[in-house]
Amino acid sequence: MARHNIFGKQGEDVAADYLIKNGYIIRERNWRLDKLEVDIVAEKDRCIVMVEVKTRSYDVQSALLAVDKRKQSFLIRAANAYVKSLEFANSVRVDVIGVVGDGPDNFRIDHIPDAVRPRVRAVRGRRIK
Repeated sequence: MARHNIFGKQGEDVAADYLIKNGYIIRERNWRLDKLEVDIVAEKDRCIVMVEVKTRSYDVQSALLAVDKRKQSFLIRAANAYVKSLEFANSVRVDVIGVVGDGPDNFRIDHIPDAVRPRVRAVRGRRIK
């Protein structure tokens, strides 16, 4: 496994531990469906939480900015696909966790709940009153 992949996995492990310590239940790690992938699927207070983890050796801003509009769209599609596979309906949100540092013993975590929200699109030819 390449060094950057090992580093990213360490960040995901630290993020999963952080979530567990904060009362989340980890349902899935690296959930995949076709080309869709989510780092961590967790649950807390009957809410499904899709978590994108970005691990960097510097600057938490660079980690969080890595979740651009394209990645946000991808995460929303993945969340929809995951929820459709469930037999019960819960609320769903997409969080981003930035993990910054030089290793598991020196990581800082920045958790942004509900970081990705789907955009509401206007319906052409119809006014909303």
